[in-house]
Amino acid sequence: MHVFLTGASGYIGSSVLRALVAHGHEATALVRTDEKAQAVRDAGGRALVGDVTDTDVVRRLAHEADAVVHTASAQGVDASFIATVLEALQGTPKPFVHTGGIFTFGDSTDISEQSPASPPAMTAWRGPNEAVVRASDVRTTIVAPGIVYGRGAGIPAMFVGDGEHEVRLVGDGSQRWSTVHIDDLGELYVLALHRGEQDGYVLAATGDNPTVREIAEAGAHGSPVVAESVDASRERLGAVYADALLMHQEASGAHARAAFGWNPTRPSLLDDLADGSYVR
Repeated sequence: MHVFLTGASGYIGSSVLRALVAHGHEATALVRTDEKAQAVRDAGGRALVGDVTDTDVVRRLAHEADAVVHTASAQGVDASFIATVLEALQGTPKPFVHTGGIFTFGDSTDISEQSPASPPAMTAWRGPNEAVVRASDVRTTIVAPGIVYGRGAGIPAMFVGDGEHEVRLVGDGSQRWSTVHIDDLGELYVLALHRGEQDGYVLAATGDNPTVREIAEAGAHGSPVVAESVDASRERLGAVYADALLMHQEASGAHARAAFGWNPTRPSLLDDLADGSYVR
């Protein structure tokens, strides 16, 4: 399969690229710089320097490919990109995999694909774009990752200590986060392509839902872990970002396992923080 991939130089997109290549697929990535293009080539993909806002280029690459994966999802970009890709794929069997996020579901102790949407301000913009994707006749799947971690990066890196300076929680740290390892996530994108559903939606969550305090304590490496008030977190991180991180979210990821055959095998977030990729 020849896949047109966006965001291939980013955190999620680079993992999808690795997974595509590992499964014997060809990937053409649209990237912004020659440096990013070389990184794509080093990973086994093809690269074209351009921009996802260039509708002519996007249309051509979608026509030339057997499938499209969009991981460069961003406010102000998605509406035009989605419209162009859906138009190009209309009437074909080519699958389109779009990126969402678990923040969409707000506070919940049992998030599933059928849960009502209740997004924080930070990600409320996703809803209208996802509605367009899901209403299309194209074979579309939205992958909604939990808190992504692994390879020493992602949001959990904010809790990595040096044994000296304090590690600050977000609020009191009692809220839980639904998590997924970046490499397990890449595998799920490939499975979504293979499945090629009509109006598919899948949560990328391993079922591991640690508290923020547990996350910070695993990553502190001897640094003191300090709680703070909600107001202090909002002042430190910005209200929009803090409010998203203060949400309590738990998910099992059962649908991804049962319907897609997904089998996440990478270390848990707590293990990875304690003695894996986050150890400096």
